[in-house]
Amino acid sequence: MTTPFAHPIEYDAPSLERGRLLFAGRCDFLLGVARLDQLPAADRVEVAFAGRSNVGKSSLVNALTGRRTLAKTSNTPGRTQQLNFFALGERGYLVDMPGYGYAEAPKEHVAAWNRLVEDYLKGRSTLARVLVLIDSRHGLKAADTTVLDLLDKAAVGYQIVLTKLDKLKPSQIAPCLKATRLAVARRPAAHPVVMPTSAEKGWGIPELRAEVASLPGMG
Repeated sequence: MTTPFAHPIEYDAPSLERGRLLFAGRCDFLLGVARLDQLPAADRVEVAFAGRSNVGKSSLVNALTGRRTLAKTSNTPGRTQQLNFFALGERGYLVDMPGYGYAEAPKEHVAAWNRLVEDYLKGRSTLARVLVLIDSRHGLKAADTTVLDLLDKAAVGYQIVLTKLDKLKPSQIAPCLKATRLAVARRPAAHPVVMPTSAEKGWGIPELRAEVASLPGMG
């Protein structure tokens, strides 16, 4: 697939194929979790998707799995109000988390979602990686930095995924990637490779599939 940027990693054909096969199989909505005691058994690898409200988490999940409506998308920030678990065959779970930074809901509800997410991130032993989505048009904001600080403190491995790169001019993409990479370079729990994507155009989706498939126990 032709993209207006050079991907930070050149994945070989077998790695890309493992990623394709992982996401080509069954992927079904399992359950929505509003309290920690509702979490499914910690019996498989989990990859969580975090990001500011309306950053494109649900769209990215749909693009990865090749399904348009697996995860519900909305133009209304704060629509995802629980941890949504999707079973990726028998391999693992994808976890769509509530957006942070904004939500059209009472403050007490937002506080409850934030506590749920924080407790989940700190205490889930099977959580292999958190994919922190950043809107490429806006870059890292204060709300993102707060979450990265939490992940660093809890020693939870995470990786930055830039979304909506199709909304940038081609000349803006490389500087955006460089600035984001430099911003997280010294963070102890951050994966060094920033993943560029566009769910709408399909840019970076095969590479992100390969990255997820490379996690121990997932591929």
